[in-house]
Amino acid sequence: MNIVLMASEVAPFAKTGGLADVAGSLPGELHRLGHDVRIFMPLYRSVKQGDFQLSPLAPLPSIEIAGTAVAGRLWQGSLGEVPVYFLEQDRFYDRDGLYGTSRGDHADNALRFGYFARALLAALPQIGFRPDVLHLNDWQTGLVPALLRTDWRDSAFYTGTATVATIHNLGYQGLFPAEVVAALNLDPALFAMEGFEYYGQVSFLKSALVYADLLTTVSETYCTEIQTPEMGHGFDGILRSRADRLFGVLNGIDDQLWDPSHDAALAAVYHVDDVDGKHANKRRLQSRLGLACEAETPLLAMVTRLASQKGLDLVEQAWPALLERGVQIAILGSGDQDYMDRFARLGAQSKGQAAVRLGFDDRLARLIYAGSDMFLMPSRYEPCGLGQLIALRYGSVPVVRSTGGLADTVFDPRDGVAQANGFTFEEISSPAMLRAMDRALALYRQPGDWLRLMRNGMAGDFSWRRSALRYLDLYRKAGQLHHA
Repeated sequence: MNIVLMASEVAPFAKTGGLADVAGSLPGELHRLGHDVRIFMPLYRSVKQGDFQLSPLAPLPSIEIAGTAVAGRLWQGSLGEVPVYFLEQDRFYDRDGLYGTSRGDHADNALRFGYFARALLAALPQIGFRPDVLHLNDWQTGLVPALLRTDWRDSAFYTGTATVATIHNLGYQGLFPAEVVAALNLDPALFAMEGFEYYGQVSFLKSALVYADLLTTVSETYCTEIQTPEMGHGFDGILRSRADRLFGVLNGIDDQLWDPSHDAALAAVYHVDDVDGKHANKRRLQSRLGLACEAETPLLAMVTRLASQKGLDLVEQAWPALLERGVQIAILGSGDQDYMDRFARLGAQSKGQAAVRLGFDDRLARLIYAGSDMFLMPSRYEPCGLGQLIALRYGSVPVVRSTGGLADTVFDPRDGVAQANGFTFEEISSPAMLRAMDRALALYRQPGDWLRLMRNGMAGDFSWRRSALRYLDLYRKAGQLHHA
């Protein structure tokens, strides 16, 4: 198949969250299965400043955005054997932050990602790559199916192209004022309740939900959850109406990129049959973060986006109780300024027992996964979650709220010792989280049982192979639906 994956962020070029990891891993697995895959993303300032080998291609046709002709250019790089195309438009992408800064979103995001959709559809005929399927990701790509049904509906080039739209997080909906319809030269007929209109605004995500041939999301449990009023973010009715075209496919991780037996960032490598190297990584992590170098003290970690979705209020409320339990705490992340300020204060008040590092640091993140004993994810909702998958691979036992992909990947000893690999809780509350933590701490004091739990997690298969095969089945189904 000819497959185009379109995403607003792709690791290692640009990343704010799990979308980038998916977009950076799935195409390589599809290529290994024998398909011709191309990736498209914007050429951000951070990509230009990075150490990437890019070659300029032809200029793109001018596109009218907000009454102005906007010119762009295509650049080409690669991710392993997969070609990556970068859409250059300095007015929109040559700035700090992919979507905004800690102070808020960029005010012109509708124009930035409206241009992204239009430029992609103009670029593919220019490079002569006709896709069987366009795999779109989140609201930033959501206008593409609407444009294919309007501006490009008579195009022979796209006659056979099916669209698959993946919802990585339904909470981000790409909501903009109604004026965007005119600014992006969109067909006014699309601005209707059965189109992408949403309470008087334009929703880029709703465009994908309504017009894509097939919808996926990133775990089976999240697929069920988002069809309920409690977790549907207002879109549950639309999703229920398209339930026959909505599927959950659990994300994977790149098990070559995330491999404690070959990770150069670690103080010592290790594997499921010999985990002694974790002790050296724990000492290195404690030393680097200014924590007491105590082998027996349980070290609890979070590598997370600092946002309300992640259940950080539960951690903040439980902070004194966690410290009283004698654990060490290591947190790495960035996100909302309010949460960054609050957790920086908590870290400063707890020096020697807790360390909070703000920002993104890949090498430190890897050392945290390898050096921690437990990995905390008390998310209010979690479409899939990659942190728990990496933690399992590195032998850091997850303690998670049972929601979305966390429910599909972390199994509590209460539900059967044979498959157990972590600890779960249901209720969104600090007491419930602490009860799960207490069960984890009790098992931690039984080294033999703890080692079995660790090894269960490390032996799990959360690679992309199974997920990629599932996506190929859904691409073919989307093609059948498109032609029906």
